[in-house]
Amino acid sequence: MRKKIFGTDGLRGQANIFPMLPEIVLRLGLAAGQYFRNGHNRHRVLIGKDTRLSGYVFENALTSGFCASGMDVLMVGPMPTPAISFLTKNMRADLGVVISASHNPFMDNGIKFFDHMGFKLSDKVEEEIAEMVLSPDITWDHPQPEFMGKATKIVDSPGRYIVHLKNSLPNTMNLQGIKVVIDCANGATYKVAPLIFEELGAKVITTGIAPDGLNINKKCGSLYPEIAANLVLEHGADLGLTLDGDGDRLIAIDENGVILDGDQIMAICAKDLMDKDSLPGNKLVSTVMSNMALEVFMKSMGGTLIRTKVGDRYVVEAMREEGAIMGGEQSGHLIFLDYSTTGDGILAGIRLLRIMLEQNKTLAELSTLLTPFPQKLINVHVERKVPFDQVITIRRAADAAEKSLGDKGRVLLRYSGTESVARVMVEGDDEALVNKWATELAGEVEKGLK
Repeated sequence: MRKKIFGTDGLRGQANIFPMLPEIVLRLGLAAGQYFRNGHNRHRVLIGKDTRLSGYVFENALTSGFCASGMDVLMVGPMPTPAISFLTKNMRADLGVVISASHNPFMDNGIKFFDHMGFKLSDKVEEEIAEMVLSPDITWDHPQPEFMGKATKIVDSPGRYIVHLKNSLPNTMNLQGIKVVIDCANGATYKVAPLIFEELGAKVITTGIAPDGLNINKKCGSLYPEIAANLVLEHGADLGLTLDGDGDRLIAIDENGVILDGDQIMAICAKDLMDKDSLPGNKLVSTVMSNMALEVFMKSMGGTLIRTKVGDRYVVEAMREEGAIMGGEQSGHLIFLDYSTTGDGILAGIRLLRIMLEQNKTLAELSTLLTPFPQKLINVHVERKVPFDQVITIRRAADAAEKSLGDKGRVLLRYSGTESVARVMVEGDDEALVNKWATELAGEVEKGLK
């Protein structure tokens, strides 16, 4: 059986271990270059990365593969994932590539692709490219020497992205008088995020802006929002914005230091759009991981929550199919298709601030819209990934939990697409019962999948 290289969000794994090996990434550049190149016309691919040490290795490997395939490479250096999505379209590139493992620690890295319109590639296209990478019999269509590609560093890319996001706030508004804490997770937003909010007029308190190649996501950013929450209280800030390593997620903090996840932010933004009759079909798209309270909230507003499998690109695919303009994930991916083609943590933060200013409300006041149901998520390391219903002890425990919770709760078992982890999630209106079943199910999963 041939190894699989693409997961739920591109290629990902530990650096220097399959599939994140330089020789695999070189072949990936050759394959993607050959796939997207059309004849002998000049074609361009834009490559960005986050701040991981291994980014240098994979940037060079990809660049070599693309240039050898006949594509010109535009290198923009450390930039957020949504910036690459925007710049790919803005600079008329045929393809965009991000070298990042998002919220994972520094030893991991990954590669994800965007098409010429700034959307992530479909499963089908990724599978076709993967087949080329892994095939021992492939014949590379190497162009003649005069048609090989060249690599160019683009120095003005941060400025383009900064202007793009600043323009998402109406030019009649500014952030004068607003004090905001921003945690950049020592990642790709460490330069652009503070500048954007400062240029919009805010007083910015920063943390996580000193990347050294090894400290990305290390006890900072959206995985550790408590750091920013403490700074909000210490400085009397109006809110805190915590980003992940590649800048496509946002977890917010209100002025009281209370942490708001993606579901709560989506409720605030969805209501704002519905109040303005600007949410087509009153449709919001999220994943199976979103809290039941979000579904109840949308129904109470006359709207609909459409659920997808986990992964922000599946959310975007459903949004495009349903004609929706807003979607996201509980983990903090917030997607506004009226302005961006992928999740953008900085853009989501600007949206929150605009709503606060327009409604003259604090973030704490806005957050009363949604009170999440008690939810317990336990990550269990597993040695193998088999369908849960094929393990009788797990199936019986899940059935018992669902029967106990009734129609006021639910059980969700799923595997991580990027790690050897099973995610056990239990949700309901009785917190004690939720915790009980989550613990029992996690134990059965651990025993059953050794």
